[in-house]
Amino acid sequence: MAQADIVIVGAGIVGLVQALALQGSGLNVALLDAQHPQPYPKGEAQLRISALSLASQQVLSAIGAWQHIDTARFVPYQAMHVWDQDSFAHIDFSAAQVAQNQLGFIVENQSVIASLWQQVGQVETIQVLTGVEIKQIHTSAQGCYLTLTDDRVISARLLIGADGANSRVRHSAQLPLTYWDYDQTAIVATVATEEPHNNVARQVFTPSGPLALLPLWDKNQCSIVWSQDNQQAATLLALPPDEFNKALSVAFDQKLGLCHLVGERQSYPLKMRYARQWLKDGVFIVGDAAHTIHPLAGQGANLGILDAAALAERICWLVQENKDFALLRHLRPVERWRKSEALKLIATMEGFKRLFGQQNPASKLIRDAGLSAVNAWPAGKHALIKQAMGLSGELPKMARFQHVQPQR
Repeated sequence: MAQADIVIVGAGIVGLVQALALQGSGLNVALLDAQHPQPYPKGEAQLRISALSLASQQVLSAIGAWQHIDTARFVPYQAMHVWDQDSFAHIDFSAAQVAQNQLGFIVENQSVIASLWQQVGQVETIQVLTGVEIKQIHTSAQGCYLTLTDDRVISARLLIGADGANSRVRHSAQLPLTYWDYDQTAIVATVATEEPHNNVARQVFTPSGPLALLPLWDKNQCSIVWSQDNQQAATLLALPPDEFNKALSVAFDQKLGLCHLVGERQSYPLKMRYARQWLKDGVFIVGDAAHTIHPLAGQGANLGILDAAALAERICWLVQENKDFALLRHLRPVERWRKSEALKLIATMEGFKRLFGQQNPASKLIRDAGLSAVNAWPAGKHALIKQAMGLSGELPKMARFQHVQPQR
């Protein structure tokens, strides 16, 4: 039987951040995943992209991973432009308005994961178990036992589930889940644009869902996330490339001229999941295992990274105070904290979806007037910029950035 203080299931971005954020605790951590580590991406941009906030960058820097990211394959974006299709309403954010160099970074998920793996290899207290799956999970107030498909058994004081939206850990612990379908599909692809993106992230709200163009390291390439009602998404995915290019250019009001697909299109259904309980004897869940949200604000990865940082901060403090780091009542405060932050973001995303899903003239006029008013209101815009940068709400210490002042 192998032993560890903590077992983390899932070696995606959140699971890897969780392992590295615990490296100063003195605890032995076992990191388990069915897949082997993947190398840094090469060639064309990968389709799964994250808009990492400054708070997430701070966390990745604090755990030693940011320095390993290939700087040739990520983009610091300095501004955002958001508008309502066929309308006068728009809102613009810039890093200069809050005296910063950038709002965040557009990075391939695999590039982040590879940089995290590189740092994991330098930490002696992290035991890596990959290419093996879980056969059975047993948890109690005394700890957890995991039987693997190669018949090895691992025991630990605490099991952390960072194993994604269909979490085996969450299911095994019978943590209750609130769930609804957005009835939308996200289409992701890389596109070439006639005009350079100038490191600006752009998003348009259309009658059937939002479309985001995120700048890539090539000045004339963007990653798109086109969230559409299911029927419309199916129609778009079935279009020949030339017809899809035309539809995309029209939907985007040709802000960057004509758009052309580079490579394939992929899609995934959009669903909201929220675990009403993240903590049980011997178990804590984080990231997509605890919540999935609409991608219209690109905050899913950021929310999970902050979950991991907050949980690690609590565990490190408990160890320092010579307290039982796995005890239910000792971990309850961090569960309440992160559940609250997730609920706020879920409510915000649902509000945006409902607001921009209304196409009757009265609703459109009200929201357009509201967008224009916020765009002209410095204090309101400052609050939105802080949210986009990941600097609003209660932050773990390793995520905190210098105080952001509004531009005079």
